[in-house]
This record gives sequence, structure tokens and C-alpha cells, in this order.
Amino acid sequence: MTSTPEAPSRIAALLAAGFDPAEPAQAVAATAARCSNWGRWGADDTLGTLNFLDDSMRVRAASLVRDGTAHSLAQGFSADGPQTGWRRRTNPVHTMLDTGVDAARGNQGFPHGFGGADDVVFMPLQCSTQWDGLGHIFDHGRAWNGRDAADVVTSAGDLVTGIETTASHFAGRGVLLDVGRAFGSDGELPDGFAITAEHLDMTAELQGGSAAVGRGDIVLVRTGRLARARRDGWGTYAGGPSPGLSFTTASWLHAREISAIATDTWGFEVRPNEFVASFQPLHQVVIPHMGLFVGEMWDFDDLAVACAADGVYDCWLTAAPIPVTGAVGAPVNPIAVR
Repeated sequence: MTSTPEAPSRIAALLAAGFDPAEPAQAVAATAARCSNWGRWGADDTLGTLNFLDDSMRVRAASLVRDGTAHSLAQGFSADGPQTGWRRRTNPVHTMLDTGVDAARGNQGFPHGFGGADDVVFMPLQCSTQWDGLGHIFDHGRAWNGRDAADVVTSAGDLVTGIETTASHFAGRGVLLDVGRAFGSDGELPDGFAITAEHLDMTAELQGGSAAVGRGDIVLVRTGRLARARRDGWGTYAGGPSPGLSFTTASWLHAREISAIATDTWGFEVRPNEFVASFQPLHQVVIPHMGLFVGEMWDFDDLAVACAADGVYDCWLTAAPIPVTGAVGAPVNPIAVR
């Protein structure tokens, strides 16, 4: 276990929940069994927790729009960050195919002075603001709904739960839980801070009734980690230590029946992870077993300022991924409208 000022409280949270910090495999197995949604929506289901978000909920969520102010919750897709090459993830490579220079010089071959510009981009689909699809994480070779991972994701992509299956579903009530503002210093949690269910509930209580989390909601958890990266430089923002959700929040996520959750961090859960010799154990439960969609590297800073100013923390949120056929994750430009 990495020794950090937050380590004792993180160990205490695990012990209080009945977990041995030295036994991540046992904790994952027990939590997966308790929080599993396998078969809940039938053997052929591909939507997981998005099943909690229905049309009637969208109608109610649309009524949350008051003055129409819109906030993009996306970071930029820039060659300047935040990726460092970890896990072969790079920043976008943007190349122009046609430019104004070509048009001005008459090199494009079009008649009567017509000219234009065109471009192409190459990037990992999870290099900036994105959704993790249900084919992104497996547990002991099993994908969402108990399927054999080898039958789901092949070299041809995700043949069953590709991100394109969700393209029309990510629209509903968004709820911001600004844990960074509630428990951090100057709105920022330190790296290694494990957000527990108690932190989430207390944040919602402090923010008032508009922050109550319920069935079908898309929960937005702000830690302040992105704000720090913008101020101090990217550093290891895209793959290093970070505040994030504690493994012990799995039961909270399951019980609330939310449709999705997103954070302003690269990995959603706390880093370093709480268990000894572990890697992303909360992912291992919530994606393949719970069927929960996880968003990472979202930008909540402007939205958080607006919410704090008027005390309203819910909004109409649309966050459709680019429907890349067979992708296990995809970029998104989420729009929160208040």
C-alpha cells in the first residue's frame, strides 16, 4: 500500500466494509456477486444501467431547463495534452488535407474560384472526454451480462456491446456532486483521496434538494483534479495518482440505480487503488457486472461555478458518444443545459 496522508482513512473504509486491503480478488468477487445485474434485463441485453433511464424520465429532465444556459463538459481534443503515452494512449494527431493556402494558390482543381479546407484526425478513442463502453473491462474473461469476453470483443471490435448501441440513450437528468468543493481545499481534493458513499451523500445534502440522486440519473462527480492540472500542468493527470471513488462505493452505485457516472479524472476510481497490488478493482465490478457506464476526463469547472452561484445542481444533460461501430469507448461533448 502506498503511504500517503490519506492511506489510514482509506484502509479504515475498507475494513469497515469488511474487506481485507491485502485481498483485492476476494473483495472483487464478493462485491460483484452482491452488485451484479446479470440477467436483470434479459440474456440479450446490451444497455446495462441505461435501462434505468426511460422516456418519462427524459420528459421530467427536460423540464429542468430554466434559462437555456448551456455548458460544455468536454475537455479539448488537443495535441498539447493530457496524454503522455501511457498504455499507448496518445494525444490527437490533427492533419490538414486541404488548406486556405491551397485554395488561394488555385491548387485544388475546382472551377469558378471554389475552394475549401478538409482535415483528418487520428486518436485513441479514450484520449480525452469519453465514455467507457460495456466491452471495455472484463472480470476473469467475462464481459457484461456474463458473456465470454472472447465472443464479445475481437480484433473486429466489440461485436455485441459496441458504443454505437448507446448512441440515442445518453440524455436525461444530470446531477453534479461537487465533492471537491464540499471536502477539498479551494475546491480540490488531493491525489489519493478516496471518495466514499458518505462523501457522496454528504455532498448531496450540503447542496440541497436539487442534488438528490435517484433512478436513471447521470451522476457527475467533480474532484477538482482537472482544475489542478490546468493550473500546474498536465503532469501525470492522464495516468497517475488522483482522487476518485472508493471501492466501497460499489454498493451505493448499485442501490441508487443510476444510469451512468462521470468524473473529472482519468480513471474514475481513486489512485493509487486502495488494495495492495491491485489495478482498477472498482472498474472490474461496475462495468462487467453492474453494466454501469463510466465517463472520464470530463470538465465540470464552469458548471460547478454556475451551480454554486444559484444553488441548483441538476440539469438537462445530453452526452451521446460518437457512434464508432464496435468501439469499446468513444469521445463525447456532453452539454448541460440549465
